[in-house]
Amino acid sequence: MALLQPKLNLKVAQRQVLTPGLMQMVSVLALNKLELKEMIDAEMVENPVLEEIDESVPMLDEVAGREERMERSAEEAASAPKDVFNEIDFGSYFQEYLDPGYRTQPEYEESEKPSFENFLSQPTTLSDHLAWQLGALSLDQDVYEAAEFVVGNLDQDGYLTAGDEELAASFAQFAPALIRQNGHPTHGDAALELIRKAIDLVQHFDPAGVGARDLRECLLLQIAAQQQEFGQLYARRSADDADEARQDPHRSFKGEAEVQLDMRRRSMEVAALIVDRHLHLLQKRDLKDLARALQATAEETQAGVEFIRTLDPRPGRMYNREQTRLIEPDVVFVKRGGEWTVSMNEEDLPSLRLSQRYRRMLVSDTTDKEVKDYVKERFRSALQLMRNIAQRKSTIVRVCEVIVRRQQDFLEHGLEALRPMMIKEVAEEIGVHPSTVSRAVANKYAHTPQGVLELRFFFSESANGPEGADTPLLVLKRKVRKLIEDEDPRKPLTDDQLAAMLQAQGIQLTRRTVAKYREDMNIPSTHQRRKRD
Repeated sequence: MALLQPKLNLKVAQRQVLTPGLMQMVSVLALNKLELKEMIDAEMVENPVLEEIDESVPMLDEVAGREERMERSAEEAASAPKDVFNEIDFGSYFQEYLDPGYRTQPEYEESEKPSFENFLSQPTTLSDHLAWQLGALSLDQDVYEAAEFVVGNLDQDGYLTAGDEELAASFAQFAPALIRQNGHPTHGDAALELIRKAIDLVQHFDPAGVGARDLRECLLLQIAAQQQEFGQLYARRSADDADEARQDPHRSFKGEAEVQLDMRRRSMEVAALIVDRHLHLLQKRDLKDLARALQATAEETQAGVEFIRTLDPRPGRMYNREQTRLIEPDVVFVKRGGEWTVSMNEEDLPSLRLSQRYRRMLVSDTTDKEVKDYVKERFRSALQLMRNIAQRKSTIVRVCEVIVRRQQDFLEHGLEALRPMMIKEVAEEIGVHPSTVSRAVANKYAHTPQGVLELRFFFSESANGPEGADTPLLVLKRKVRKLIEDEDPRKPLTDDQLAAMLQAQGIQLTRRTVAKYREDMNIPSTHQRRKRD
Protein backbone atom coordinates (compact mmCIF):
# COMPACT_ATOMS: atom_id res chain seq x y z
CA MET A 1 0.00 0.00 0.00
CA ALA A 2 1.51 3.31 -1.07
CA LEU A 3 1.60 6.06 1.51
CA LEU A 4 1.18 9.73 0.69
CA GLN A 5 4.35 11.58 1.58
CA PRO A 6 5.36 15.24 1.01
CA LYS A 7 8.25 15.77 -1.41
CA LEU A 8 10.28 18.77 -2.57
CA ASN A 9 10.96 19.19 -6.28
CA LEU A 10 12.99 21.84 -8.12
CA LYS A 11 11.61 23.21 -11.36
CA VAL A 12 13.18 25.78 -13.69
CA ALA A 13 10.75 27.94 -15.66
CA GLN A 14 10.74 31.30 -17.40
CA ARG A 15 7.93 33.76 -17.08
CA GLN A 16 7.44 37.41 -17.81
CA VAL A 17 6.75 39.55 -14.77
CA LEU A 18 6.01 43.26 -14.89
CA THR A 19 8.00 45.25 -12.37
CA PRO A 20 6.23 48.08 -10.49
CA GLY A 21 8.15 50.61 -12.56
CA LEU A 22 7.08 48.99 -15.83
CA MET A 23 3.49 48.76 -14.67
CA GLN A 24 3.56 52.46 -13.85
CA MET A 25 5.02 53.27 -17.28
CA VAL A 26 2.20 51.36 -18.99
CA SER A 27 -0.46 53.11 -16.92
CA VAL A 28 1.09 56.58 -17.41
CA LEU A 29 1.25 56.07 -21.18
CA ALA A 30 -2.50 55.38 -21.32
CA LEU A 31 -3.42 58.59 -19.45
CA ASN A 32 -4.56 61.72 -21.24
CA LYS A 33 -3.52 65.20 -20.16
CA LEU A 34 -6.24 65.76 -17.56
CA GLU A 35 -5.74 62.31 -16.04
CA LEU A 36 -1.97 62.80 -15.96
CA LYS A 37 -2.36 66.10 -14.13
CA GLU A 38 -4.55 64.43 -11.50
CA MET A 39 -2.00 61.64 -11.09
CA ILE A 40 0.90 64.10 -10.67
CA ASP A 41 -1.05 66.09 -8.09
CA ALA A 42 -1.78 62.90 -6.14
CA GLU A 43 1.88 61.81 -6.28
CA MET A 44 3.05 65.22 -5.06
CA VAL A 45 0.77 64.87 -2.05
CA GLU A 46 2.04 61.37 -1.22
CA ASN A 47 5.72 61.88 -2.07
CA PRO A 48 7.38 64.84 -0.25
CA VAL A 49 10.50 64.55 -2.45
CA LEU A 50 8.56 65.80 -5.51
CA GLU A 51 8.22 69.55 -5.90
CA GLU A 52 6.63 71.69 -8.57
CA ILE A 53 8.76 74.23 -10.38
CA ASP A 54 6.72 77.40 -10.17
CA GLU A 55 8.08 80.87 -9.57
CA SER A 56 4.84 81.99 -7.97
CA VAL A 57 4.97 79.14 -5.42
CA PRO A 58 7.94 79.16 -2.98
CA MET A 59 9.92 75.95 -2.66
CA LEU A 60 10.55 74.22 0.66
CA ASP A 61 14.12 75.55 0.73
CA GLU A 62 12.89 79.11 0.31
CA VAL A 63 10.29 78.62 3.03
CA ALA A 64 12.91 77.18 5.38
CA GLY A 65 15.29 80.06 4.71
CA ARG A 66 12.50 82.54 5.25
CA GLU A 67 11.61 80.92 8.57
CA GLU A 68 15.25 81.05 9.67
CA ARG A 69 15.45 84.76 8.82
CA MET A 70 12.21 85.42 10.69
CA GLU A 71 13.49 83.56 13.76
CA ARG A 72 16.76 85.48 13.62
CA SER A 73 14.96 88.81 13.36
CA ALA A 74 12.67 87.80 16.22
CA GLU A 75 15.68 87.02 18.43
CA GLU A 76 17.26 90.35 17.55
CA ALA A 77 14.03 92.18 18.33
CA ALA A 78 13.76 90.37 21.69
CA SER A 79 17.28 91.42 22.67
CA ALA A 80 16.60 95.11 21.82
CA PRO A 81 15.00 97.35 24.49
CA LYS A 82 11.25 97.63 24.20
CA ASP A 83 9.46 100.92 23.79
CA VAL A 84 6.25 100.99 25.84
CA PHE A 85 4.75 103.66 23.60
CA ASN A 86 4.90 101.35 20.56
CA GLU A 87 2.88 98.67 22.35
CA ILE A 88 -0.25 100.84 22.61
CA ASP A 89 -3.08 99.78 20.27
CA PHE A 90 -4.31 103.19 19.19
CA GLY A 91 -6.82 101.70 16.76
CA SER A 92 -8.83 99.92 19.43
CA TYR A 93 -8.41 102.90 21.78
CA PHE A 94 -10.03 105.38 19.44
CA GLN A 95 -12.69 102.84 18.42
CA GLU A 96 -13.80 102.50 22.03
CA TYR A 97 -13.58 106.23 22.64
CA LEU A 98 -15.71 107.09 19.60
CA ASP A 99 -18.17 104.17 20.13
CA PRO A 100 -21.74 105.56 19.81
CA GLY A 101 -23.06 102.80 22.04
CA TYR A 102 -24.16 100.25 19.43
CA ARG A 103 -22.17 97.66 17.49
CA THR A 104 -23.45 95.35 14.84
CA GLN A 105 -22.93 91.63 15.28
CA PRO A 106 -20.22 91.12 12.60
CA GLU A 107 -18.00 93.80 14.19
CA TYR A 108 -17.16 91.83 17.31
CA GLU A 109 -18.20 88.27 16.57
CA GLU A 110 -17.38 86.22 13.52
CA SER A 111 -20.36 84.12 12.50
CA GLU A 112 -19.80 80.66 11.02
CA LYS A 113 -20.79 80.64 7.35
CA PRO A 114 -21.99 77.56 5.49
CA SER A 115 -19.57 75.78 3.21
CA PHE A 116 -19.56 76.70 -0.47
CA GLU A 117 -20.14 73.03 -1.29
CA ASN A 118 -23.67 73.36 0.10
CA PHE A 119 -24.56 75.62 -2.83
CA LEU A 120 -23.30 73.26 -5.55
CA SER A 121 -26.11 71.71 -7.55
CA GLN A 122 -26.38 68.04 -8.42
CA PRO A 123 -28.48 66.79 -11.33
CA THR A 124 -31.57 64.78 -10.39
CA THR A 125 -31.50 61.21 -11.65
CA LEU A 126 -34.50 59.11 -12.64
CA SER A 127 -34.22 57.08 -9.42
CA ASP A 128 -34.19 60.28 -7.33
CA HIS A 129 -37.23 61.64 -9.17
CA LEU A 130 -39.22 58.43 -8.71
CA ALA A 131 -38.12 58.05 -5.08
CA TRP A 132 -39.34 61.59 -4.36
CA GLN A 133 -42.78 60.73 -5.78
CA LEU A 134 -42.81 57.48 -3.85
CA GLY A 135 -42.01 59.25 -0.60
CA ALA A 136 -44.91 61.64 -1.08
CA LEU A 137 -47.44 58.77 -0.95
CA SER A 138 -48.93 57.15 2.12
CA LEU A 139 -48.36 53.42 1.54
CA ASP A 140 -48.06 50.22 3.50
CA GLN A 141 -44.51 49.23 4.35
CA ASP A 142 -44.54 46.14 2.12
CA VAL A 143 -45.87 48.04 -0.92
CA TYR A 144 -43.35 50.83 -0.35
CA GLU A 145 -40.45 48.37 -0.18
CA ALA A 146 -41.64 46.57 -3.32
CA ALA A 147 -42.03 49.84 -5.26
CA GLU A 148 -38.57 50.94 -4.14
CA PHE A 149 -37.23 47.59 -5.33
CA VAL A 150 -38.87 48.07 -8.74
CA VAL A 151 -37.44 51.58 -9.09
CA GLY A 152 -33.98 50.21 -8.35
CA ASN A 153 -34.30 47.70 -11.22
CA LEU A 154 -35.14 50.23 -13.95
CA ASP A 155 -32.52 50.82 -16.64
CA GLN A 156 -31.35 54.25 -17.77
CA ASP A 157 -34.19 54.49 -20.31
CA GLY A 158 -36.84 53.79 -17.65
CA TYR A 159 -37.61 50.21 -18.80
CA LEU A 160 -38.09 47.21 -16.54
CA THR A 161 -35.95 44.54 -18.19
CA ALA A 162 -36.48 41.76 -15.62
CA GLY A 163 -39.64 39.63 -15.58
CA ASP A 164 -42.25 39.65 -12.82
CA GLU A 165 -41.28 36.18 -11.54
CA GLU A 166 -37.59 37.05 -11.52
CA LEU A 167 -38.25 40.25 -9.59
CA ALA A 168 -40.54 38.43 -7.16
CA ALA A 169 -37.88 35.79 -6.45
CA SER A 170 -35.24 38.44 -5.80
CA PHE A 171 -37.59 40.50 -3.65
CA ALA A 172 -38.51 37.45 -1.56
CA GLN A 173 -34.82 37.10 -0.66
CA PHE A 174 -34.44 40.84 -0.20
CA ALA A 175 -37.31 41.32 2.27
CA PRO A 176 -38.51 37.92 3.64
CA ALA A 177 -39.86 39.48 6.84
CA LEU A 178 -42.31 41.66 4.90
CA ILE A 179 -43.53 38.64 2.94
CA ARG A 180 -44.27 36.71 6.13
CA GLN A 181 -46.25 39.59 7.57
CA ASN A 182 -48.45 39.74 4.49
CA GLY A 183 -50.62 36.76 5.44
CA HIS A 184 -50.55 35.12 2.01
CA PRO A 185 -50.46 31.35 1.57
CA THR A 186 -46.95 31.10 0.09
CA HIS A 187 -44.00 33.43 -0.01
CA GLY A 188 -43.73 33.22 -3.81
CA ASP A 189 -47.34 34.23 -4.43
CA ALA A 190 -47.09 37.06 -1.89
CA ALA A 191 -43.92 38.45 -3.46
CA LEU A 192 -45.37 38.20 -6.98
CA GLU A 193 -48.56 40.02 -5.93
CA LEU A 194 -46.54 42.77 -4.23
CA ILE A 195 -44.25 43.19 -7.25
CA ARG A 196 -47.19 43.49 -9.68
CA LYS A 197 -48.87 46.01 -7.41
CA ALA A 198 -45.62 47.97 -7.19
CA ILE A 199 -45.12 47.90 -10.97
CA ASP A 200 -48.62 49.25 -11.52
CA LEU A 201 -47.87 52.00 -8.99
CA VAL A 202 -44.58 53.00 -10.62
CA GLN A 203 -46.17 53.05 -14.08
CA HIS A 204 -48.45 55.87 -12.88
CA PHE A 205 -45.46 58.04 -11.89
CA ASP A 206 -43.93 60.87 -13.87
CA PRO A 207 -42.54 60.72 -16.52
CA ALA A 208 -45.24 58.69 -18.21
CA GLY A 209 -43.97 55.43 -19.66
CA VAL A 210 -41.51 54.41 -16.92
CA GLY A 211 -41.77 50.86 -15.64
CA ALA A 212 -42.73 49.44 -19.04
CA ARG A 213 -41.41 46.08 -20.20
CA ASP A 214 -41.11 46.97 -23.89
CA LEU A 215 -41.66 49.80 -26.39
CA ARG A 216 -45.31 48.88 -26.97
CA GLU A 217 -46.22 49.10 -23.29
CA CYS A 218 -44.19 52.30 -22.90
CA LEU A 219 -46.08 54.08 -25.68
CA LEU A 220 -49.44 52.77 -24.47
CA LEU A 221 -48.76 54.12 -20.97
CA GLN A 222 -48.00 57.55 -22.40
CA ILE A 223 -51.12 57.52 -24.56
CA ALA A 224 -53.28 56.42 -21.62
CA ALA A 225 -51.85 59.21 -19.45
CA GLN A 226 -52.61 61.85 -22.07
CA GLN A 227 -56.09 60.41 -22.67
CA GLN A 228 -56.84 60.64 -18.95
CA GLU A 229 -55.56 64.20 -18.78
CA PHE A 230 -57.50 65.15 -21.91
CA GLY A 231 -60.66 63.52 -20.56
CA GLN A 232 -60.48 65.51 -17.33
CA LEU A 233 -59.84 68.74 -19.22
CA TYR A 234 -62.64 68.04 -21.70
CA ALA A 235 -65.12 67.20 -18.92
CA ARG A 236 -64.23 70.39 -17.03
CA ARG A 237 -64.62 72.52 -20.14
CA SER A 238 -67.93 70.88 -20.96
CA ALA A 239 -69.24 71.64 -17.45
CA ASP A 240 -68.09 75.26 -17.73
CA ASP A 241 -69.67 75.45 -21.17
CA ALA A 242 -73.00 74.16 -19.81
CA ASP A 243 -72.97 76.77 -17.03
CA GLU A 244 -72.20 79.55 -19.48
CA ALA A 245 -74.87 78.28 -21.87
CA ARG A 246 -77.50 78.56 -19.13
CA GLN A 247 -76.42 82.09 -18.39
CA ASP A 248 -75.70 83.26 -21.92
CA PRO A 249 -76.18 80.95 -24.94
CA HIS A 250 -73.92 83.13 -27.09
CA ARG A 251 -70.83 82.46 -24.91
CA SER A 252 -70.77 78.68 -25.36
CA PHE A 253 -67.93 76.86 -27.08
CA LYS A 254 -67.64 77.42 -30.79
CA GLY A 255 -68.43 74.56 -33.09
CA GLU A 256 -64.96 74.71 -34.58
CA ALA A 257 -63.39 74.21 -31.14
CA GLU A 258 -65.60 71.16 -30.58
CA VAL A 259 -64.43 69.69 -33.88
CA GLN A 260 -60.79 70.24 -32.92
CA LEU A 261 -61.30 68.54 -29.57
CA ASP A 262 -63.01 65.57 -31.22
CA MET A 263 -60.15 65.27 -33.73
CA ARG A 264 -57.63 65.31 -30.91
CA ARG A 265 -59.51 62.62 -29.02
CA ARG A 266 -59.83 60.53 -32.18
CA SER A 267 -56.10 60.81 -32.93
CA MET A 268 -55.36 59.40 -29.46
CA GLU A 269 -57.70 56.47 -30.06
CA VAL A 270 -56.12 55.70 -33.45
CA ALA A 271 -52.62 56.01 -31.97
CA ALA A 272 -53.51 53.54 -29.22
CA LEU A 273 -54.81 51.05 -31.83
CA ILE A 274 -51.68 51.42 -33.96
CA VAL A 275 -49.32 50.82 -31.02
CA ASP A 276 -51.38 47.99 -29.57
CA ARG A 277 -52.05 45.94 -32.73
CA HIS A 278 -50.22 47.29 -35.79
CA LEU A 279 -46.82 48.49 -34.63
CA HIS A 280 -45.14 46.40 -37.35
CA LEU A 281 -47.04 48.31 -40.05
CA LEU A 282 -45.94 51.59 -38.48
CA GLN A 283 -42.30 50.48 -38.73
CA LYS A 284 -42.81 49.86 -42.45
CA ARG A 285 -44.33 53.35 -42.90
CA ASP A 286 -47.13 51.87 -44.96
CA LEU A 287 -50.00 54.30 -44.30
CA LYS A 288 -52.37 52.69 -46.81
CA ASP A 289 -52.12 49.23 -45.25
CA LEU A 290 -52.26 50.82 -41.82
CA ALA A 291 -55.46 52.71 -42.61
CA ARG A 292 -56.98 49.56 -44.12
CA ALA A 293 -56.14 47.54 -41.01
CA LEU A 294 -57.53 50.23 -38.70
CA GLN A 295 -60.63 50.74 -40.83
CA ALA A 296 -59.97 54.47 -40.58
CA THR A 297 -59.56 57.28 -43.06
CA ALA A 298 -56.17 58.42 -44.32
CA GLU A 299 -56.51 61.68 -42.38
CA GLU A 300 -57.25 59.86 -39.11
CA THR A 301 -54.35 57.47 -39.67
CA GLN A 302 -51.97 60.33 -40.42
CA ALA A 303 -53.13 62.18 -37.28
CA GLY A 304 -52.54 59.04 -35.19
CA VAL A 305 -49.04 58.63 -36.60
CA GLU A 306 -48.24 62.29 -35.92
CA PHE A 307 -49.44 61.86 -32.34
CA ILE A 308 -47.16 58.84 -31.87
CA ARG A 309 -44.22 60.94 -33.03
CA THR A 310 -44.77 63.26 -30.06
CA LEU A 311 -44.24 60.37 -27.60
CA ASP A 312 -40.87 59.58 -26.01
CA PRO A 313 -39.62 56.00 -26.56
CA ARG A 314 -37.02 56.53 -23.81
CA PRO A 315 -38.74 58.43 -21.00
CA GLY A 316 -35.88 57.96 -18.55
CA ARG A 317 -33.31 59.71 -20.72
CA MET A 318 -34.47 63.18 -19.67
CA TYR A 319 -33.17 62.45 -16.15
CA ASN A 320 -30.23 60.21 -17.06
CA ARG A 321 -28.48 62.49 -19.46
CA GLU A 322 -24.77 61.98 -19.93
CA GLN A 323 -22.60 64.63 -18.39
CA THR A 324 -20.56 66.80 -20.75
CA ARG A 325 -17.02 65.50 -20.83
CA LEU A 326 -14.22 68.05 -20.88
CA ILE A 327 -11.78 67.47 -23.72
CA GLU A 328 -8.36 69.10 -23.79
CA PRO A 329 -5.98 68.31 -26.67
CA ASP A 330 -2.81 66.45 -25.72
CA VAL A 331 -0.93 67.35 -28.92
CA VAL A 332 -1.09 70.10 -31.53
CA PHE A 333 -0.47 69.68 -35.26
CA VAL A 334 0.78 72.97 -36.72
CA LYS A 335 2.30 73.81 -40.11
CA ARG A 336 5.33 76.05 -39.78
CA GLY A 337 7.53 77.06 -42.68
CA GLY A 338 5.88 74.59 -45.02
CA GLU A 339 6.42 71.62 -42.65
CA TRP A 340 4.04 70.00 -40.21
CA THR A 341 5.24 69.87 -36.63
CA VAL A 342 4.01 68.07 -33.51
CA SER A 343 4.08 69.78 -30.13
CA MET A 344 2.82 68.51 -26.78
CA ASN A 345 0.23 70.59 -24.98
CA GLU A 346 1.85 70.82 -21.55
CA GLU A 347 0.01 73.89 -20.35
CA ASP A 348 -1.13 73.58 -16.71
CA LEU A 349 0.94 70.40 -16.28
CA PRO A 350 3.19 70.65 -13.19
CA SER A 351 6.93 70.68 -13.88
CA LEU A 352 8.56 68.39 -11.34
CA ARG A 353 11.91 68.54 -9.60
CA LEU A 354 13.58 66.77 -6.68
CA SER A 355 13.73 68.58 -3.40
CA GLN A 356 17.17 69.95 -2.45
CA ARG A 357 16.28 69.75 1.22
CA TYR A 358 15.79 65.99 1.10
CA ARG A 359 18.99 65.62 -0.90
CA ARG A 360 20.91 67.23 1.95
CA MET A 361 19.26 64.82 4.35
CA LEU A 362 20.74 61.88 2.39
CA VAL A 363 24.32 63.16 2.69
CA SER A 364 23.97 64.45 6.23
CA ASP A 365 25.66 62.41 8.99
CA THR A 366 23.04 63.39 11.54
CA THR A 367 20.15 61.76 9.66
CA ASP A 368 18.87 58.49 11.11
CA LYS A 369 19.22 55.31 9.07
CA GLU A 370 15.45 54.74 8.94
CA VAL A 371 14.91 58.27 7.67
CA LYS A 372 17.61 57.80 5.02
CA ASP A 373 16.05 54.53 3.85
CA TYR A 374 12.65 56.19 3.58
CA VAL A 375 14.07 59.17 1.65
CA LYS A 376 15.97 56.83 -0.70
CA GLU A 377 12.78 54.89 -1.44
CA ARG A 378 10.90 58.15 -2.11
CA PHE A 379 13.70 59.34 -4.38
CA ARG A 380 13.55 56.11 -6.41
CA SER A 381 9.78 56.44 -6.75
CA ALA A 382 10.05 60.09 -7.80
CA LEU A 383 12.79 59.39 -10.37
CA GLN A 384 10.77 56.50 -11.81
CA LEU A 385 7.70 58.71 -12.20
CA MET A 386 9.68 61.50 -13.88
CA ARG A 387 11.28 59.01 -16.29
CA ASN A 388 7.89 57.49 -17.13
CA ILE A 389 6.42 60.93 -17.82
CA ALA A 390 9.33 61.73 -20.14
CA GLN A 391 8.95 58.34 -21.84
CA ARG A 392 5.22 59.00 -22.31
CA LYS A 393 5.95 62.30 -24.01
CA SER A 394 8.58 60.75 -26.30
CA THR A 395 6.30 57.87 -27.35
CA ILE A 396 3.30 60.11 -28.08
CA VAL A 397 5.41 62.55 -30.10
CA ARG A 398 6.95 59.74 -32.17
CA VAL A 399 3.53 58.23 -32.90
CA CYS A 400 2.06 61.61 -33.83
CA GLU A 401 4.99 62.38 -36.13
CA VAL A 402 4.16 59.23 -38.11
CA ILE A 403 0.49 60.23 -38.19
CA VAL A 404 1.32 63.69 -39.50
CA ARG A 405 3.68 62.27 -42.09
CA ARG A 406 1.05 59.85 -43.43
CA GLN A 407 -1.99 62.14 -43.15
CA GLN A 408 -0.69 65.44 -44.55
CA ASP A 409 -3.33 65.43 -47.29
CA PHE A 410 -6.08 65.05 -44.71
CA LEU A 411 -4.71 67.91 -42.59
CA GLU A 412 -4.69 70.19 -45.62
CA HIS A 413 -7.77 69.09 -47.59
CA GLY A 414 -10.19 67.34 -45.21
CA LEU A 415 -11.92 64.00 -44.75
CA GLU A 416 -11.96 62.99 -48.40
CA ALA A 417 -8.14 62.87 -48.34
CA LEU A 418 -7.92 60.59 -45.28
CA ARG A 419 -5.70 57.58 -45.89
CA PRO A 420 -6.10 54.16 -44.27
CA MET A 421 -3.57 53.46 -41.54
CA MET A 422 -3.13 50.55 -39.14
CA ILE A 423 -1.71 50.59 -35.61
CA LYS A 424 0.59 47.72 -36.56
CA GLU A 425 2.17 49.77 -39.35
CA VAL A 426 2.95 52.69 -37.04
CA ALA A 427 4.35 50.34 -34.40
CA GLU A 428 6.74 48.76 -36.93
CA GLU A 429 7.89 52.18 -38.12
CA ILE A 430 8.83 53.47 -34.67
CA GLY A 431 10.02 50.08 -33.40
CA VAL A 432 7.58 49.36 -30.56
CA HIS A 433 4.85 46.81 -29.83
CA PRO A 434 1.36 47.55 -31.28
CA SER A 435 -0.07 47.60 -27.74
CA THR A 436 2.25 50.54 -26.95
CA VAL A 437 0.86 52.52 -29.88
CA SER A 438 -2.68 51.57 -28.84
CA ARG A 439 -2.08 52.95 -25.33
CA ALA A 440 -0.39 56.05 -26.71
CA VAL A 441 -3.45 57.04 -28.75
CA ALA A 442 -6.14 55.90 -26.27
CA ASN A 443 -8.42 58.71 -25.02
CA LYS A 444 -6.09 61.38 -26.39
CA TYR A 445 -6.98 64.24 -28.73
CA ALA A 446 -5.09 66.37 -31.22
CA HIS A 447 -5.75 69.96 -32.24
CA THR A 448 -5.62 70.02 -36.06
CA PRO A 449 -6.73 72.42 -38.82
CA GLN A 450 -9.70 70.04 -39.30
CA GLY A 451 -10.78 70.39 -35.66
CA VAL A 452 -10.07 68.62 -32.37
CA LEU A 453 -9.94 64.91 -33.25
CA GLU A 454 -9.26 61.76 -31.28
CA LEU A 455 -5.96 60.14 -32.23
CA ARG A 456 -7.78 56.85 -32.92
CA PHE A 457 -9.68 58.71 -35.66
CA PHE A 458 -6.61 58.48 -37.90
CA PHE A 459 -6.50 54.66 -37.73
CA SER A 460 -8.92 52.76 -39.96
CA GLU A 461 -9.00 49.75 -42.22
CA SER A 462 -9.17 50.04 -45.98
CA ALA A 463 -11.27 48.71 -48.85
CA ASN A 464 -9.26 47.95 -51.98
CA GLY A 465 -10.42 49.17 -55.36
CA PRO A 466 -9.60 47.67 -58.79
CA GLU A 467 -6.81 50.20 -59.41
CA GLY A 468 -5.25 49.41 -56.02
CA ALA A 469 -6.32 52.70 -54.45
CA ASP A 470 -7.30 52.31 -50.79
CA THR A 471 -10.33 53.91 -49.18
CA PRO A 472 -10.68 54.13 -45.38
CA LEU A 473 -13.82 52.64 -43.89
CA LEU A 474 -14.77 56.01 -42.42
CA VAL A 475 -14.79 57.60 -45.87
CA LEU A 476 -16.51 54.55 -47.33
CA LYS A 477 -19.37 54.69 -44.83
CA ARG A 478 -19.72 58.38 -45.54
CA LYS A 479 -20.08 57.62 -49.25
CA VAL A 480 -22.80 55.07 -48.50
CA ARG A 481 -24.66 57.58 -46.32
CA LYS A 482 -24.34 60.28 -49.00
CA LEU A 483 -25.81 57.98 -51.66
CA ILE A 484 -28.76 57.15 -49.40
CA GLU A 485 -29.35 60.82 -48.54
CA ASP A 486 -29.50 61.73 -52.25
CA GLU A 487 -31.88 58.88 -53.22
CA ASP A 488 -35.52 59.25 -54.22
CA PRO A 489 -37.65 58.55 -51.09
CA ARG A 490 -40.31 56.89 -53.24
CA LYS A 491 -37.72 54.60 -54.88
CA PRO A 492 -34.93 54.05 -52.36
CA LEU A 493 -31.74 52.32 -53.43
CA THR A 494 -31.24 48.66 -52.61
CA ASP A 495 -27.99 47.29 -51.24
CA ASP A 496 -27.20 45.77 -54.64
CA GLN A 497 -27.64 49.16 -56.31
CA LEU A 498 -25.45 50.84 -53.70
CA ALA A 499 -22.71 48.25 -54.24
CA ALA A 500 -22.92 48.75 -58.03
CA MET A 501 -22.65 52.53 -57.68
CA LEU A 502 -19.59 52.18 -55.44
CA GLN A 503 -18.01 49.74 -57.89
CA ALA A 504 -18.51 52.34 -60.61
CA GLN A 505 -16.41 54.71 -58.47
CA GLY A 506 -13.61 52.14 -58.25
CA ILE A 507 -14.52 50.63 -54.86
CA GLN A 508 -15.05 46.89 -54.93
CA LEU A 509 -17.69 45.90 -52.36
CA THR A 510 -20.28 43.16 -52.09
CA ARG A 511 -23.94 43.62 -51.24
CA ARG A 512 -23.45 41.98 -47.84
CA THR A 513 -20.66 44.43 -46.94
CA VAL A 514 -22.81 47.42 -47.92
CA ALA A 515 -25.66 46.06 -45.78
CA LYS A 516 -23.27 45.69 -42.84
CA TYR A 517 -22.06 49.29 -43.16
CA ARG A 518 -25.65 50.51 -43.45
CA GLU A 519 -26.65 48.66 -40.28
CA ASP A 520 -23.60 50.02 -38.45
CA MET A 521 -24.84 53.54 -39.22
CA ASN A 522 -28.40 52.66 -38.05
CA ILE A 523 -29.87 53.30 -41.50
CA PRO A 524 -33.15 51.42 -42.15
CA SER A 525 -33.57 48.93 -44.96
CA THR A 526 -34.92 49.79 -48.40
CA HIS A 527 -38.47 48.75 -47.50
CA GLN A 528 -38.46 50.83 -44.32
CA ARG A 529 -37.04 53.90 -46.08
CA ARG A 530 -39.68 53.91 -48.82
CA LYS A 531 -42.25 56.70 -48.46
CA ARG A 532 -45.66 56.04 -49.95
CA ASP A 533 -48.20 58.61 -50.98
